[in-house]
Amino acid sequence: MLTFTLAAIVLVVIPGPDMALITRSALTGGRRAGLLATLGGVLGLTVHGAAASAGLSALLLASATAFTVMKAVGAVYLVWMGVQTLRTAARTRREAAPAADEPERAAVPPLTALRRGFLSNALNPKIALFFVTFLPQFIDPDGAAPWARALLLSLVFIALYLSWFAGYVAAVDRLGRLLRRPRVRASVERVTGALLIAFAVRLATAHQ
Repeated sequence: MLTFTLAAIVLVVIPGPDMALITRSALTGGRRAGLLATLGGVLGLTVHGAAASAGLSALLLASATAFTVMKAVGAVYLVWMGVQTLRTAARTRREAAPAADEPERAAVPPLTALRRGFLSNALNPKIALFFVTFLPQFIDPDGAAPWARALLLSLVFIALYLSWFAGYVAAVDRLGRLLRRPRVRASVERVTGALLIAFAVRLATAHQ
């Protein structure tokens, strides 16, 4: 369990589309929006964790067509989010006064923040691949109720994900006054948008 936990921590903290989306939510809507996006990500992970424990993810990955469709949908979603973020960055930069110093915070509907995080993970077949290929290394196939062990490991991973991003959102919110200044925010949004599109390309070109 210790080895799994350490490996899971490394995998959770590696920057990915989750971090980009949660950063955007926290910057635009504050801590509440960031935490809701994190909760959405947790729900997406829960879907894959439960499916992997039940053996459904293995069936999905065994179908090249299903994997390709899911991968395409996930990539399109990330591209759409990336383009929206770049457009927001351009608008923020355009509307910012030359000497603007005051931070701005836009209202983000709770369901929007929650949906962003959920779709980011639920539509990502690489997460299904992670659960199916990574978890079995820590499960004894001859042991009692291997599905229960898989479910336990999934819950541990999800708990680490929630803890890390809850702390990350708090840090972003703490620096919010600086990060929400129009010029700084526009720069962060440009980087975030570019990363989302890059993650989409990486997802679209991933092999089963």
